[in-house]
Amino acid sequence: MNSLTLLLTALVATILIEYGVLLLLGERRRNVLLGSVVVNVLTNVPLNLYVIHHDIGPTGVALAEGLVVVAEALWYFAFTRSLGQSCVYSLLCNAVSFLTGLLFTILSYYYSNIINL
Repeated sequence: MNSLTLLLTALVATILIEYGVLLLLGERRRNVLLGSVVVNVLTNVPLNLYVIHHDIGPTGVALAEGLVVVAEALWYFAFTRSLGQSCVYSLLCNAVSFLTGLLFTILSYYYSNIINL
């Protein structure tokens, strides 16, 4: 899979997962839901481009994800006007999407190793 395909797959998956998390949290405000799509384009694309093209390791990924959580919390605050709610939204959305991506990465690694036996 080439870099562009990986980038777009990660972006679409992140948008769908985080949008779903917001819906599960009971968020129905259109500006917050659409804002989640915009903020994911603004944060996910640069993060994944950096990760794809630099060997930053797990610590670097964790630090970069931390910056994304802070940036997205500030973004959500602009819509919700609630610091607590914006932090919960950002932490939960990013935790679920990150862990889902990690799970798929691990499963695809093991699957590809089984196929290549």
